[in-house]
Amino acid sequence: MLQKADLDALDWKILRELQNDGRMTNVELSQRVGISAPPCLRRVRQLEKAGIIRGYRALLNAPALGYDVVAFCLIGLKHQADAELKVFAERTRNWPIVRDAWMVSGESDFLLHCVAPDLGTFQGFVIEDLTSAPNVDTVRTALTIRKVKEEGLVRIGQS
Repeated sequence: MLQKADLDALDWKILRELQNDGRMTNVELSQRVGISAPPCLRRVRQLEKAGIIRGYRALLNAPALGYDVVAFCLIGLKHQADAELKVFAERTRNWPIVRDAWMVSGESDFLLHCVAPDLGTFQGFVIEDLTSAPNVDTVRTALTIRKVKEEGLVRIGQS
C-alpha cells in the first residue's frame, strides 16, 4: 500500500498551481508560490520523482474534434475471482473508446468512461465488444447530456 506523502504548505501550493495550469514556466510557478526559480524547480522534480506528479496533459475539446458522445458503462461480471477481474481490466486497455476504467464495489464490478464520435459507434461498442466479452453478465449505460463541472482530479485546499 502506498504511504501518504509528507508535503508542506509550499508543496501543496505548487501542486495547486500546476493542476490549474501545467504549462506555466518554472519562473511563473515560482512567482505564484513565492519562492525563487531554482528551489521551485527542485521541488517540482522531487514531486515528480516521488510519483506525486504523474505527468502533464493537454485537455482537449472532444466535440471540436468530432467526439460528441460521452457515456459511462457499469459492468457486472458473472464471476469475480481475482483472475477474472484482471482479465477484464486488461481487456479495457485494448478498447480505444474506453478512456478511463475503474474497478468498483457495489452492484457493479467496473465503471467505464467512454468517448465516441457518435451514438452508432458507441452502440456498436456496447453490443459487439462489451456485452459479448467473456464473463460479462450485465451492462448498464448512461449517456451524458452536458458536463457541468470540471476540476482537477484532487481537491487541494484554499490558500
